Amino acid sequence: MKRVVFLAGILALGFAVSTAARADYAVVRFKDGSCKPWLMSSAKPLEPGWKYHWTGLKSWEAAEGKKHYALKHKWCKTFS
Repeated sequence: MKRVVFLAGILALGFAVSTAARADYAVVRFKDGSCKPWLMSSAKPLEPGWKYHWTGLKSWEAAEGKKHYALKHKWCKTFS
């Protein structure tokens, strides 16, 4: 019985170590129409009137790409 419990503990530890840390990114659209990439696991924007445009993106580069796609299709505004 001790061997079974020990084996279960080793397997549980192995599964916990093998799962990669997940960082979800999103594109956030603000009230003024501008869009920015956003790290979803961090604090939410303080500015009122924002909403997620895309969520669940796997990298910062993917979020930047989606932002540029939204700019190209005029879903977001660009400010100089």
